[in-house]
Amino acid sequence: MRLETPRALKVEHDALHDTLRRATKESGALGAAAVTVAELLHPHFVKEEEYALPPLGLLGELARGQVTPEMSSVLALTDRLKAELDNMLAEHKEIVAALAELSAAATESGKEEYVEFAQALTLHAQAEEEVTYPAAVLVGEFVRKSLNVD
Repeated sequence: MRLETPRALKVEHDALHDTLRRATKESGALGAAAVTVAELLHPHFVKEEEYALPPLGLLGELARGQVTPEMSSVLALTDRLKAELDNMLAEHKEIVAALAELSAAATESGKEEYVEFAQALTLHAQAEEEVTYPAAVLVGEFVRKSLNVD
């Protein structure tokens, strides 16, 4: 079964990347701070798109009570997310610290767009910690229990 990240989450990630890409082209401390964020964020987003977000593509079917044996393929992803969760959360701390630096540099440069971006990405990380990651783990647990898979 092919698991896909929900479109809304993919569009949000793409928009965040686009804004960050623009920020990395700024000069001085702002551009340097944006590059630091990008260096931390890119590998993190790759991991999310590989195994943290695709399980959420099953939420609609699961909420409608539709569980199929093919859904067991999600277990490899959710098991990996559970195993990597502490690392993912530690990466968030690094990213959020770098975003504080970006916000300060953006404020100094009078670039409100990037101050708002830093705030939005910080909130995005918080939403992932409080909602996205736990929901993805629960998808796996629900599928495992529904299909009686060890």
